[in-house]
Amino acid sequence: MYLCAVKSITESESLYKELEKKSISQILEEINTEDQRVPLAVKAVIPAVEAFVAAAAKRMKEGGRLFYIGAGTSGRLGVVDASECPPTFGVPHGLVVGIISGGDGAMRKAVEFAEDDQNQGWMDLQEHEISPLDSLVGIAASGTTPYVIGALKTAREHGILTACITCNPGAPVSQHSDVAIEVDVGPEYLTGSTRMKAGTAQKLILNMISTSLMIQLGRVKGNRMVDMQLSNNKLVDRGTRMVMEELQVSYDQANALLLKHGSVRKAIDGHREEKTSQ
Repeated sequence: MYLCAVKSITESESLYKELEKKSISQILEEINTEDQRVPLAVKAVIPAVEAFVAAAAKRMKEGGRLFYIGAGTSGRLGVVDASECPPTFGVPHGLVVGIISGGDGAMRKAVEFAEDDQNQGWMDLQEHEISPLDSLVGIAASGTTPYVIGALKTAREHGILTACITCNPGAPVSQHSDVAIEVDVGPEYLTGSTRMKAGTAQKLILNMISTSLMIQLGRVKGNRMVDMQLSNNKLVDRGTRMVMEELQVSYDQANALLLKHGSVRKAIDGHREEKTSQ
């Protein structure tokens, strides 16, 4: 059992009392007031996020992968961010991996006590043959989750780059991370409900990590997702308009190029190569 030696912010009592006596409007206004604290708290940890991204990008350029590991809401957020990388950036499945305690079934239904096993996290990582070239982010709002701490501790012992995202500065999870991203969002509106501000902060930081890494890996051109998967009509239309704008061709011509080559990047490069060879 890992206990936090400092005061647990995530378990601190809400600043708001007798919630059940408030009007819906008042509840919503108060939640929104608390939510506005989150971006400023995230801004304060940008140097730590930058340090991790710089180190992870170097490894990924050499063939390494990015792993997220967590339990409950934290684990779900990691799995969501990882699952969005292939369609958004066109990277292969397995380059960014999200692992949640209790397995994929825990995405929909909580698995009792799964997060309390300090050995299972590393066992789950071994199924993916994690190596010293890879990077691991442990996500734990409380910073005391045994599943996450155990995984980070063992990964670090194996030379794997480790980082954590926690909302309790000085929490045990930080002791086993090369880079500790400690974002203090204050007590939750609903006492202890870290799916709220803590979850929002974690989501924002995960967005920053994955997006900045993909930019570093060359998966963005200008401000466009040029390698996105063409998995529905909306994305085909978006891709067509990107090609149309970049090459200054008609919509129909851009659409034909996109469908022929399979991605915005390939359509643009392919067309330019054809023009050069003519």
